Amino acid sequence: MPKMKTNRGAAKRFRKTASGKFKRAQSHRRHILTKKSTKRKRQLRIGELVNKADTKLIARMLPYV
Repeated sequence: MPKMKTNRGAAKRFRKTASGKFKRAQSHRRHILTKKSTKRKRQLRIGELVNKADTKLIARMLPYV
């Protein structure tokens, strides 16, 4: 049986936590930052956990993580 391939796009976006959940970065922080308030940009720095409904799909994309 050949090795499974890791989805490289997913590998760059998600990290696995010690408890087995996946964490991700927040969106809306790449460009057009001048109109966003400092508070909003600061709060977007904080990562979030992936929704429980999506965890199984991401785990399949990252077989060796």
